Amino acid sequence: MSARPPAVASGVLVVDKPAGITSRGAVAEVGRRLDTRRAGHAGTLDPMATGVLVVCLGEATKIAGLLVADDKSYDGELELGRETDTLDADGQVVRERIAEAAAVDRAALAAAMAALVGDIEQVPPMYSAVRQAGRRLHELARAGQEVERAARAVTVRRFDLLALDLLSFGAPRASFAVDCSKGTYVRSLVADVGEALGCGAHLTALRRTRSGGFGLDRALALADVSPDTVALPGRLVDPADALVHLPRIGLTPDQAAAVAHGKPLSWQDLSPAEAPAGPVCMLAPGGKLLALVEVEGLRIRYRRVFPLTREGAGS
Repeated sequence: MSARPPAVASGVLVVDKPAGITSRGAVAEVGRRLDTRRAGHAGTLDPMATGVLVVCLGEATKIAGLLVADDKSYDGELELGRETDTLDADGQVVRERIAEAAAVDRAALAAAMAALVGDIEQVPPMYSAVRQAGRRLHELARAGQEVERAARAVTVRRFDLLALDLLSFGAPRASFAVDCSKGTYVRSLVADVGEALGCGAHLTALRRTRSGGFGLDRALALADVSPDTVALPGRLVDPADALVHLPRIGLTPDQAAAVAHGKPLSWQDLSPAEAPAGPVCMLAPGGKLLALVEVEGLRIRYRRVFPLTREGAGS
């Protein structure tokens, strides 16, 4: 009788999500494959989209909200001349302007993309997970309702045309690359490009290549996620490393013991330096993440406390 594979340690796993599955479905599949119910994601992808999905496992689920990165990168493809109700290829075609699309040249398309670079206001599409009056917009859309949506400020840092194919698909298709802030709907950018060109457009493919500090180079295909996968331990990112963008403070063994028990402390008990603003990582002597805190006045407010292991306790 073979031994049961050891439980997967806590950490952050970058999964290469395939098309045709929701982010929630992908996380559930990771949990099933690794035999854990403690799994969550940091930022969603549409079912049609592929690529970087940041999955938090075990104790790392406590930091998921801090990993919803402000900056993301995508490679995508659009088709000119057809508009759909969902703004992507999963929807129904609602308008065609193929003749107008055929007249678009590379310079005009590149200029329409460049016009959207910068700080812009974007209205969430009806087929989206945004909540309004307690319901998801996509639920209202499927019920045949369209409601007013408030525009949101987003930033598009790059929207580059990579290639334009006028011959292969019956309607022009183009590949592109986007760098943008969180909350940006790439399919809305594509629809805006089509509107600016007077021919309409929809998104036909999208692949997230980066979310914050997590890129495809660290990703494991969903089909390869298994406790038996040799590469799995090397792909798990320690929570302390995943939060490298946050300020941090190393603790002595006595300080770590106090923090592990949630003892009331002031910042001056731990450091003579000025207290940073926002979340702070507290590291046990072994370098493991012990707590996430915020400093209010000089008092420390605990946001999350992690188990103090023997390895992290020091001596």
